[in-house]
Amino acid sequence: MKSVWPILALGVTLAGMNDAHADDPTQPPTASTVAAGDDPFLWLEDIHDSRSMAWVAKENARTAERFADTPQFARTRDDILQVLDSDARIPYVNRMGDQLYNFWRDQAHPRGLWRRTTLAEYRKAEPAWEVLLDIDALNKAENRRWVFKGAQCLKPAYERCLISLSPDGGDAVAVREFSIPRKAFVEDGFVLPVAKSQADWIDEDTLYVGTDFGPGSMTESSYPRIVKEWKRGTPLDAAKTVYEGKPSDLAVSASRQRSPGFERDFVSVAKDFYHSELYQRVGDRLVRVEVPTDASADTQREWLLVHTRSPWATGGATYPAGALLATRFEEFMAGKRHFVLLFRPDAHTSLESHAWTRHHLILNLMDDVKSRLQVLTPPPTPAAGGAWTPLAMPDAPAMSTIQVVDTDPDHSDEYWLDVTGFLTPSSLERGVLGSEPAATIKQAPAFFDASKFTVGQHFARSADGTRVPYFEIAPRGLKPDASNPTLLYGYGGFEVSLQPNYSGSIGRAWLARGGVYVVANIRGGGEYGPSWHQAALKANRPRAYEDFAAVAGDLIRRGVTSARHLGAEGGSNGGLLMGNMLTNYPQLFGAIACEVPLLDMKRYTHLSAGASWMAEYGNPDSADWNFIKTFSPYQNVSKGAHYPPVLFYTATSDDRVGPVQARKMAARMLAQGHPQVWFYENTEGGHGAGADNQQSAHMHALAYEFLWQQLQ
Repeated sequence: MKSVWPILALGVTLAGMNDAHADDPTQPPTASTVAAGDDPFLWLEDIHDSRSMAWVAKENARTAERFADTPQFARTRDDILQVLDSDARIPYVNRMGDQLYNFWRDQAHPRGLWRRTTLAEYRKAEPAWEVLLDIDALNKAENRRWVFKGAQCLKPAYERCLISLSPDGGDAVAVREFSIPRKAFVEDGFVLPVAKSQADWIDEDTLYVGTDFGPGSMTESSYPRIVKEWKRGTPLDAAKTVYEGKPSDLAVSASRQRSPGFERDFVSVAKDFYHSELYQRVGDRLVRVEVPTDASADTQREWLLVHTRSPWATGGATYPAGALLATRFEEFMAGKRHFVLLFRPDAHTSLESHAWTRHHLILNLMDDVKSRLQVLTPPPTPAAGGAWTPLAMPDAPAMSTIQVVDTDPDHSDEYWLDVTGFLTPSSLERGVLGSEPAATIKQAPAFFDASKFTVGQHFARSADGTRVPYFEIAPRGLKPDASNPTLLYGYGGFEVSLQPNYSGSIGRAWLARGGVYVVANIRGGGEYGPSWHQAALKANRPRAYEDFAAVAGDLIRRGVTSARHLGAEGGSNGGLLMGNMLTNYPQLFGAIACEVPLLDMKRYTHLSAGASWMAEYGNPDSADWNFIKTFSPYQNVSKGAHYPPVLFYTATSDDRVGPVQARKMAARMLAQGHPQVWFYENTEGGHGAGADNQQSAHMHALAYEFLWQQLQ
């Protein structure tokens, strides 16, 4: 997500702590910022250039020699791989018609099997599976290294599917039509070459397609700008244009809703990550669904649901941000604006998600980051009035998460739940609302002895007084003597919530060795709804970093650990978080693992899919740079400062964030003379940095071994 140099930076960092902040370790030292145009490492942005790859190979070898060429690394890697390859894992399924479909990787099938079974078989301890597509066999036959990226099958028969295959684990995929009855790709069927494509079935002989149609057909964010209707047997360049967006749009897509009796076509124009326009396609006309551009809207049968991100005044009422509203779709399109308020957030409770069954709506709520389900039944007809009837559902166990993982909204009230916690392996439950209470149908195994640990939730005070929650998983009887190796994990962006979740890998590689594991629910995430996220947007981004630093400071204040024994880990947007911990709060940490990160915020919009995130961070090519530069680690790293040891890991094939930001940051720090800077780049795996379980185990083991060694 090493060299033979001695481990010196930790002691130097503590000895060199900025005296001005010695009495308040949560305050950042003053950073010296390099000139924005001073970038001697632009050559590393040429991803596959021989000079760049030679640098990568050299740094990989140095890092592997230091951390991966040891018996302990091999044990950690093998322990993690046993978790990832275990035959006792839950084979999660999604229903399509009468069959349950699953994608499975294990030691014998590292690239995986796409397979299916029946509910009766699935209830058995060892179900009989019908293999539809063996990716390893496909790779052998085609001499490729395909990574399975999903299947989209045509309702209601589910006999024709669009299979997405990545050549290296990145987001760009080839799309190929597949016949389930024949268990083979369709000869002369629909095929799209490798690109960041979007496709959906209209009928058996027609698709909606957004892809790379040639120069100018993709947005500045590297996603489809044009969506077309493509008929079977015709060349792609003859497809009929349905909508053409602007280069500055994020992406354009189209889809058909296929609920029997409620078939509808929609075009979605994403302006940025949080603003979009939704249109219903009626013949050749596009009719705007007039909901706020920052709200999410979805339809199911006769209903339109709107989840607000900002207050909305309509129909004589004002609804708060984070509310869920319902109305009848056809009435709304006819101009009526009468909504039923299904959920109103408060200071402690937010809506995480919702899911339809045939007759009910399941709301997944969070109370101070802990799960609770609520079921609502809509009125059957307009004459029945507007009231939605609640139906009781059990809450998740304490310090656990409960999620709806699948439903069958067109045909039944079946629902599938995943229930998990930091110390509780996942259980998969199935029920039918109104007739069958949820019962465990599959249980994941325990990969470490949970009886040795406890879970607690604590709250830190951020710099502006905001109360920030965090979860702590620690050995029973933990001594608050400031000596415990502690790993603090965070993300803090894109309205993503971090909830309790069981990880056999963390249990084996960190907890079982005596470490403490902490998850920080900082602003920028979605733990308390849209306002929690929006509190750390753009110029307010440093609030997320202050929150994380406050949690680190609280762990130190409580004696759980000390800066010498406290490590931090995060990836992607969490990698940007780690970069800011490194440059702004180095005195708080003994080591940092920075994974598939954003770091050069001056050039991020020109790298990979970076232009798509300007709604989150701002536009560095405008006056926004005045605030962005305050949280751009690549510009703020200083030759004269003292930093904790840091490991950057990334993937050559990451076409979302890209490997160049981690490359450049490591290269700049090494050139500045910082001795404890390590870098590792996997060639495959895309943004996940691992194309199979073995690669994932290697990357995770590398991070944990690096952190454990530094924090002793």
